[in-house]
Parts: sequence; C-alpha cells; structure tokens
Amino acid sequence: MSESCDVLVIGGGPAGSSIAALLAEKNWRVVLAEKDRHPRFHIGESLLPLSLPYLERLGVLNEVEKIGLRKYAAEFDSIYHGKCSDFQFGEALDKTHPYAFEVKRAEFDHILLKNAAAKGADVREGCRVTSVEFHEGRVDKVRATGENGAEHVWQPRFLVDASGRDTFLADRLGTKERNKKHSSAAVFGHFEGAERRSGRDEGNISIYWFDHGWFWMIPLKGDLMSVGAVCWPYYLKGRQTPVEQFLFDTIALCPPVQARLKNARLVSPVTATGNYSYASKRMRGKNYLLIGDAFAFIDPVFSSGVHLALYGAMSGAETVDGILREPKTAEKRLNQYEKSVRRGLKTFSWFIYRITTPAMRDLIIHPHNRFRIKEGVISLLAGDLFRNTPIAPKLLMFKVIYYLKSLFDPINNYAAHKRRRQNIAS
Repeated sequence: MSESCDVLVIGGGPAGSSIAALLAEKNWRVVLAEKDRHPRFHIGESLLPLSLPYLERLGVLNEVEKIGLRKYAAEFDSIYHGKCSDFQFGEALDKTHPYAFEVKRAEFDHILLKNAAAKGADVREGCRVTSVEFHEGRVDKVRATGENGAEHVWQPRFLVDASGRDTFLADRLGTKERNKKHSSAAVFGHFEGAERRSGRDEGNISIYWFDHGWFWMIPLKGDLMSVGAVCWPYYLKGRQTPVEQFLFDTIALCPPVQARLKNARLVSPVTATGNYSYASKRMRGKNYLLIGDAFAFIDPVFSSGVHLALYGAMSGAETVDGILREPKTAEKRLNQYEKSVRRGLKTFSWFIYRITTPAMRDLIIHPHNRFRIKEGVISLLAGDLFRNTPIAPKLLMFKVIYYLKSLFDPINNYAAHKRRRQNIAS
C-alpha cells in the first residue's frame, strides 16, 4: 500500500529539514525521510552571517546561538608572504550582519530536524530511500526501507532531493558528473587543546595555504578545534600511511598550523574523502527539485555549503508552494529558482577556482578598499549574494585587478594555471 503526501523530502540535513519545516508551516502534508538518526556527525561547521536571517525565519536562531561560537572574521594566513590578513564581516557593504557562528553540525542539524517535526512535518528517521519510479517524466512512486526492514511507498505530488553528498536523484538519473573546473579531496579531524585566538577573535575561522592546497581551522564551543586539509586529489591518492598519520604528516607541511596544534591532541577519528567537487547536469524536473549538496558541491573554502543549502530551502519552499497551488506555473517557477541558485554558485565558484593561485593569494594578503572592493569581497565571504546589495560592480573590479596582476607575473601564474589543469585531469 502506498501513502500519498504533498511533498516528500529526502534527507534531514540543513536543506531538507529547513524546506520541510517551511512547507509544513504552509499546511502541506510533508514527509521527511532521513536515513540516519540525529544527532550524527557531519563536517561543515562554519556558518555565514547572511545565513542568520534564514535561521531567524525558521525560528531557531536563539537555539543555534546557544550551541555556537561567534565568528566575526575570516583569517587568511600565507606561508608564502609570512603574514596574515583578516576580513571583518562588520566591514562588508551592509554592516548590519557583523558575525556568524561556528557550530558542531551534529547539534546544529538536530535543531533543524526537530524544528521540522515541531512545524508539522512527518519526520521518519532511520528510513533510507531506495528507489524512485517515473511516469511520463514525473516522479510517481518513491520507495524506502525502515530500520526494521519494513518497506514504505509514497506517491508524492512533489519530491525534494536534499540527500546531500549521497546525491540520490543525480545518481539514479545519471546526471552527476565530476566538476570539470575544479577538483579537491580532504582529510580532517577534531582536536582539543589547540591554540585559539583571544577575546573577540576566538571564533574566527583561519585559512592557511600550503603547497598541496589549504587548511581550515574552525574553533568550536568549548575546547574543540576542527582541522582539515583540502588538497589536490593527486596528493591524497599518494597516501602510503594510515590516514591518521597522513593527517599529521600533512599538518607538518604547514608550520603555522603545526604551531597552533603543538599542545593539542586528536580526539576524533580522522576522515579522508575524495570526489569533493561535483554537480548534477539537471537541477529540476516536472515535479522534483534538487537542493543543496544533492545538486552540487564545489569546495568548502568559503563555507558556502550550509549557506547555499539554507538559501535553496528558503527559495525552494516558495517555489514548491507556488507550484502546488498553481500547477500551471511550475516551469516558470522552477526556471526562476534554478537561475538564482546557479548565479550564486557561479559567483562563489570564480573565487574558489582561483583561491590557490599566486595572484589571488597576493590580493587577499594585501587587500585594499579602493572603489570599496574589499567591502565587496567581504560581502561575498558573508554570503550576501541573493539580495539587492550592490556587490556585483565591486567583484567585477576585483576580477579586473586579478587578471591584470596575473599578466604582471605571467610565469608563476601560468605555472599555477597549468598545474591546476593537470590536477583536475588527474
């Protein structure tokens, strides 16, 4: 026997829980199928300032503040320049969002999932979606298996795939493909006793470049520090030691990171992951939508993952609600949604693809605010991509300066470009 519902959401991460809460709030019959049970570990602990209005809209901002550590800036540290540069969120074009939070994702995601249930969504944990059936291009039936082995079958009016890196629909439709413009892998763990910044700067995220990529150091509430290296796949493929030793060997390649971990101890398993950058050729269909990481993931350097998931949920909820009320408007609404998401991804991507180039490192370590360019870059780092803030002209000027700077140092920048192309192809 199949059950009917207005919306079936696959995945209980930030994207799935948020869109389920918003649609249930609009009195639609929403079922959320989540394969795990919360709280469960997840990486991606750094939020952006412009995510906070979304959390306020969801009604969970106060709860998130209780578990989070305030982050006022993003710091970039270069072993090639011997100095550090910080970007204070309060110096963005819009100065009304001066901070974000660093959070343990197990706690953060659990808050969002419980909120979805409280708003009226039928949350099914331990329920793994296994297959989807189409009829004339529309999702017809979705099957799942519960923890006790029982099969569930739904016939939803609309399907939202928020399955994250599981990429449920993209895999089954054959639309997932490796990012042709970027490629990265990661190895990470949690430490206690790491050196932290003092006072107001305690929660700042720190980014460190090294020869094979870059490091993140994300301080969490208490005495926990998330530390990870995002590197070119060739480097991770060359690993010949246990993954824990490999992380310590990689840390040794970046003296500033090693110094901050001198008195620290590893308190979590070390995880390595490849295939970090991908996208689906298709974002939507007649009655389905891919949101957040279920559609694409580029690179965590600007902490864009959760922000894009929350934006996708907010915009996606309006899209799905409009389609359910006025089915004839589906194509127009889905097209508008796709354009806005792709625009945000494209803006982030241009910077992410170039983050390790000599020209980009120089501009970030020696920023200037002529024509308010630095304020524009900070607005990007704050996630201010989906409002009417005049960020585009400032980023265009930054790009012009970047290309001019590349021309003045052609040998090093061409070598970096060639190495990047080889790494993507490897």
